[in-house]
Amino acid sequence: MENKKIIAVIGATGAQGGGLVKAILNTPNSEFTVRAITRNANSDKAKELASAGAEVVEADVENKESLINAFKGAYGAFCVTFFWEHFSPQKEKEHAKNMAEAAKEAGVKHVIWSTLEDTRKWVPLNDDRMPTLMEKYKVPHFDAKGESNQYFVESGIPYTLLYTSFYWDNFIYFGLGPQKGPDGKLAITLPMGDKKLPGIAAQDIGKAVFGIFNAGEKYQNKAVAIAGEQLTGQQMVEKFSKTLGLEVNYNDIPASVFRGFGFPGAEDLGNMFQFKAEFEADFCGPRDVAKTKELNPELLDFDSWLEQNKEKIKTD
Repeated sequence: MENKKIIAVIGATGAQGGGLVKAILNTPNSEFTVRAITRNANSDKAKELASAGAEVVEADVENKESLINAFKGAYGAFCVTFFWEHFSPQKEKEHAKNMAEAAKEAGVKHVIWSTLEDTRKWVPLNDDRMPTLMEKYKVPHFDAKGESNQYFVESGIPYTLLYTSFYWDNFIYFGLGPQKGPDGKLAITLPMGDKKLPGIAAQDIGKAVFGIFNAGEKYQNKAVAIAGEQLTGQQMVEKFSKTLGLEVNYNDIPASVFRGFGFPGAEDLGNMFQFKAEFEADFCGPRDVAKTKELNPELLDFDSWLEQNKEKIKTD
């Protein structure tokens, strides 16, 4: 244990960080051990990780000093932000800066930053094909992460920029799963037309991160983009229908209609789907499924993910 390299994991009780913690804990002969960083070491999830063998340390991304202490002695750090808790791009950037500076000051040897594209490189603020949000962004939860890449690139620490994909878990937990329409039929509603949406099981993100750490210097100072499969809305509903044994239709709507749904973040997500659809080649191209499988040989495709999770998908 003393000779193992420590990987410090931000968001250890969340989707991405939790997947990484489990991947490390489930590999007993690994050269790595895990330090699970959480805001509340007394939460049920944190206690579960401790009982499974993780070192649990409290720190807060708002507090750089707490992060420095949490990163000390660690070989690697996995950094992620939590936009949907506060809906603030400014906070995301501040948190990313805190993590990058703390990793530098603590002497971390390899940091992996979970990021997304800055869509303003494709759709400038003066481009009115989609509304500008919060005065400075097109897709706030993408743009702030992409803008924050600079903190890690300029930190001087060996870094990997990890570009993630749409979580299939959103079909369970984010209200995007099959819902009954006025006709009583089940449908998923996405403004994607016939374009492909790269997706991935949330747990597989953590496993891919572990693959990057295991590869040593191979992915340092590089960008890596991951996906489990790339599917159109129609292809997804065909797979839903087959696995659930129920007819599920694809309700393709304009992005402008999705933006008007009124739930928190609807405009952000409407713009996001529009960006993914209009720049399909740029978005799908880097997210190579075969390369993702090299990092994570247990990578699930959509059929496998559905089979594992069909009991959790609401159909009533």
